Amino acid sequence: MMRTVAAVAHKEFRQIVRDRRTLLTVLFVPAFILLLYGYALNFDIRNIPIAVDDRDGTRASREMVSAFVNSGYFSLAASIHSPAEMDRLIDRGEVRAVLVVPAGFGRDVANRVPVTLQIVIDGDNANTATTVVGYATAITADASAALQAAVGIERRPLPVVLEPRVWYNPELRSTLFLVPGLIAFIAMITAVVSTALSVVREKERGTMEQIRMSPLAPAAFVVGKTLPYLALSFVSALIVILAAMALFDLPVRGSWLLLAASVVIFLVGALAQGLLISTLADSQQVAFQAALLSSFLPTFILSGFVFPISSMPWAIQLVTYVVPARYFLAALRAIVLKGAGLEAFAGDVVAMMAFSLVMLSLASVRLARQWV
Repeated sequence: MMRTVAAVAHKEFRQIVRDRRTLLTVLFVPAFILLLYGYALNFDIRNIPIAVDDRDGTRASREMVSAFVNSGYFSLAASIHSPAEMDRLIDRGEVRAVLVVPAGFGRDVANRVPVTLQIVIDGDNANTATTVVGYATAITADASAALQAAVGIERRPLPVVLEPRVWYNPELRSTLFLVPGLIAFIAMITAVVSTALSVVREKERGTMEQIRMSPLAPAAFVVGKTLPYLALSFVSALIVILAAMALFDLPVRGSWLLLAASVVIFLVGALAQGLLISTLADSQQVAFQAALLSSFLPTFILSGFVFPISSMPWAIQLVTYVVPARYFLAALRAIVLKGAGLEAFAGDVVAMMAFSLVMLSLASVRLARQWV
């Protein structure tokens, strides 16, 4: 009994050592996931970009702004002077909040007259918006107490009161923040996995040799492989969006044409990534595992789906720039929740197009090498 177990264990160990992919998966992938989760999963939100509209310009107003900027929770991204600038910065996602200091702030504080601040918050991410409200309320209370002591007011209501206003998601429903992320998450995984198995399936069935002998060019083969899956994935994404509207009251405030175009561009990149994996893998099992690893973890952790990218270490933030779901999620939230135009997320569309082009090119090159 023991000899049999030892013999099987010895044989299995030798087989694992010979299979470098399995060895890599067993030894290094768990460590990689541990590092990724350990550094990327951070619920402490720091350096929230904020814009300031200081309509008073006095020492008291500057001290109030400094209380926000020096708190460590907010970083000053812009100083604005008009509502149009506020709309532009929030629609493009350049700031998460705008602090508005009313005219006469310093005079009212000096005269012991209660004054109300206003902070406008981007509510497309309900969790972040709730955190911003809490931070802003605490900072205002501390700064107000300091101003109260400075003018000699004791045991009276605080002279400064914060009035938060949340845009796009006034009720701070987490569903409106999570559902767009789920759409990107589901679309990415299904698209990558579906094409990751396509070329490998041809290899295992022995039909790949027949295709290689035909006059078909690798680029044409890649495009031909992609188009059917693109149609199916687009229909699937559309069904998910309609279901989200019906079940979770997801609004679509922007253009359906922009939404459809963004979905198609994103899906092309995801499908091309799956094709590239398919050209590298030798079996459907390996292709499936590689597709999940390359789509599931980056989309869930590094796209801003659940965890704010600004709270991650700078090294992890650099990695997020090669995650296509990051750009698709920004475009999706801008269209669905904000009703923004193309100018608000044009950079994200360009990034998705670049990713799609790179993935298609790499898949074609890799397949061309196997063609010879």
